[in-house]
Formats: sequence, structure tokens, C-alpha cells
Amino acid sequence: MLTQVPPLFAGLVDDASMLPPAMGGVTESLAAHRKHRAAWYSPLVGALLVPASLVDLEVSPRGLPVAVVNDAAIAALPVAIGKLRAAGAVVAQAEALVARRGEDPRPGLDALRDLAIREQGLRVYAEIPLSWGLLAALDTVAAARADGVAICPKFRVGGLAAELFPTPVELAAVICACRDRELPFKLAAGLRHALRHTDPETGFTHHGFLNVLVASALAVDGGEVADVAEVLAATHPLPLVEPARARWEDARPLWVGFGAGNVLEPLTELIRLGLINGGTEV
Repeated sequence: MLTQVPPLFAGLVDDASMLPPAMGGVTESLAAHRKHRAAWYSPLVGALLVPASLVDLEVSPRGLPVAVVNDAAIAALPVAIGKLRAAGAVVAQAEALVARRGEDPRPGLDALRDLAIREQGLRVYAEIPLSWGLLAALDTVAAARADGVAICPKFRVGGLAAELFPTPVELAAVICACRDRELPFKLAAGLRHALRHTDPETGFTHHGFLNVLVASALAVDGGEVADVAEVLAATHPLPLVEPARARWEDARPLWVGFGAGNVLEPLTELIRLGLINGGTEV
């Protein structure tokens, strides 16, 4: 059976196996990522996400595309990036939280903007809380991008508390705000499955990554917040699968992607939905 990953899903899933809650061993994560890179589904796989605190690796990530995820002060990022590059990793991305919920995101944004200016060839993702100061922060990011700075927003859409899960309307407003400012964005946390669903253990309702993909495309096509929210709220595959199929051969608009502790899980769901032709390796 022909196996292929349509352009729509290219680079959609970053490998977050070294981050919580997955927290795989360094040796195991690097070995698994190399297998993903050699597999038929490799076009689906984005960067290997490496915590800044783990850059002194015993096993070299030589040749692997890596994104440094900051779990310390932003000022520590240049050292982490330098160590990984010295070890042979291809570090083209860095991600960092700019503020806690309720804090002013501007100082952190300024620090990340300066990092992106200094580090040529590095795209920086600023994790901005979905709280006070969000729209002003997006304006700051848009202004920096207009000046040629490689910086984009990232948003957390899940966690250990109900308030960390934005409603469909709230997330739709964020997506449309990024659309209006021409800001590609990443998402983190909460995207466990393709479709919106409620976790029976926690009672938290998670966004679906297919919902987000189709909703982002609708926003780019001019959809209003209410229309985008309706797509995000869908729990049945029918209103999502056909719009995705219609865009198979197109590059994914607006939404850069998300991290998964096991990249085979989103791959398997896309195969079951008939959106990727699966082989025998999964």
C-alpha cells in the first residue's frame, strides 16, 4: 500500500519525548527520533524538542533538527544553543515562556526579540499566556516581524487545571488575532487527540489537533470568530475530515504545529481518519 504524508501535515508534530509528561530517557529519545527520521512518515515529524537543562547530552544529537525549549532563564538560552550546535545538532528554533499568567509579557518578549536578532538563522517562539496583555503582546511580535525579526507566538492550551484550557471561542479569538497580524503560531499541551474530547479521568475537555488545523485554515479564508469556534467545538470527524482532504496538497496555513510525547499517536489517528495512507510500520 502506498504510504505518504500529504503536504498539509508536513512538520506538524514536534517530538516532545524529552519533555514532561513524557520525560523519556535521553538515549532512548534520540534513538527513537532517528528512527522517526528514517521512517516513511518522516515528513510528519518536526523538530526534536530539547530542554535547555539537558543540553549536556551524553549522546550526540549530531545532524538532528532540534528546538531548544527553555526551562530556565531566557538569558541561559544562548549557552544552551551554543552547546547543542557544538555537538552537531541543527538548532533552528528556540521556545521560551515570556511570562506567567497575569504577569507583563513585555520584558520577556523584549529579551526573546533581542535573542532572535543576535542569533542568525534562529526562529524564536515566544510562549505568551492567554491572559492579560495578550493582544498587546501580539502587536509587539507583529512589529518585530515587520522589522525582519524571526519571532512567532506560542500558546499553551492545556495543563493541570481547568482554567488552562481555553474555550473554543477563546481559542478562536486568538487564532483570528494571529490571522489579522499574519503571525504563524505554535500550540503546546492539551492536544492529545485529533478530535475535541473530554478526558474521563480528569474531566477536562481537550482541543483536537485536527480541529485546530481546520479552524486555522478557515480563519485564513476569512472566517469570523464564531465560525472558527464552531469548528474547534466539533467532536465528530465529519465536519473536519472533508475540509482537511480538500487541502491535502496545500501547505498548512497559519498553524505551525504542536509537540507530542509519542509522534506515533497523532500519526495513528490520522491514518484511522483516512487522512494519511498508513504502512505496516505503525
